[in-house]
Amino acid sequence: MDQPKIERVLRLMTLMSGSRLYTVDELADKLDTSYRSIYRYIDTFKDCGFAVEKVRGNVYRLAKLSPKYPNLDKLVYFSEEEAYLVNHLIDRLDPTNALKAGLQRKLAAIYSSTSIADYIDKQSNAANVEALSAAVRDRCAVRLLRYESGHSGQVRDRHVEPFGFTTNYIDVWAYDLEDGRNKIFKISRMEEVEVLDGEPWAHEREHERQGMDVFRMAGREEFRIRLRLSMKAKNLLVEEYPLAERDLLPDGDGAWILDTGICAVAGVGRFVAGLPGEIEILEGEPLRAFLHETANFFEKI
Repeated sequence: MDQPKIERVLRLMTLMSGSRLYTVDELADKLDTSYRSIYRYIDTFKDCGFAVEKVRGNVYRLAKLSPKYPNLDKLVYFSEEEAYLVNHLIDRLDPTNALKAGLQRKLAAIYSSTSIADYIDKQSNAANVEALSAAVRDRCAVRLLRYESGHSGQVRDRHVEPFGFTTNYIDVWAYDLEDGRNKIFKISRMEEVEVLDGEPWAHEREHERQGMDVFRMAGREEFRIRLRLSMKAKNLLVEEYPLAERDLLPDGDGAWILDTGICAVAGVGRFVAGLPGEIEILEGEPLRAFLHETANFFEKI
C-alpha cells in the first residue's frame, strides 16, 4: 500500500472512532475517494479483527475498547511458529463453528504464513456472531438480513429478538416477532445482522430455549434411540456431531452403542440413511418409520 493510501486509511480510522458519526458518503467526501473504496476499507478493518459497528443505514463506526482491555503495545506477539501452532489448534475446532474462520482470518491479516492464509473461509460468520452477541448483551431486537430459510425455501429479512446461542455458535435462539414463536436460526444462513439499538426486547417473558439433541435438532424431547454403530459410523458420528461422544458406550468387537434422546427424527434419520449397513437400530420406532418413508420415496423416483 502506497503512502497516500496509508494516510487515507489512518484518517478514516480516526473519523470512524471519533464522537461524531459519518455516513459512508460523507467519509468519501472528506477523504476525496469513492464510497466503494470506503466500503472496501471497512471490509479490510473487519478482516483484520477490528470491531466495526453498523449504527444505522450506511453509518459505521469503529467500536471503542473497554478500559479493561490492554493497550495495543501490550498485546501478545506471535512468532511464525507460534502462529502456525495456534492456527493448528483452531483448525481442530468443529468445521461448523461460526467463529473458526474469523479467528483464522485475523491471524492471516497479521502473519503472512500461507499455512494460515490457505485455511481462510471468506464466508466467515464471525461478524454476525459479534453483532448477535451485542444484541443479546444489550437486550435489543435485530433484523436478520436476507436469511435463507430451510423450511420455506425463501430468502427474506427476519425481525427477531435474539437471546442465546447453541453449541459452537452454530445457531442463535430468537423470538420471531412475526409469528410470536421461539426459533433457532442458523448463523451461516444470514447475510448480515442489523442491530436495532433503539428497539429493546418487548417479549422477554416469552423467551424460552427448547431442548437440542446431539444431531442439533431442536424441540422438546420426544423419544429415545439406541443404535449399534460400527467403528466407521462411530468415528463419523463424533467428527460430525462431537456432543454425541458423551452418549456412546463400547459394545465389543469394535462396535459402539449410542443411547440418547432425540428431539426430531430428521437429524438422526439423515445420518443413519447415509451409512447403510453400518448402523443397527436397537430402539426407536419413529426412526424406523422415517427410514421406511424415505426408502419408499426413493423407490418411486
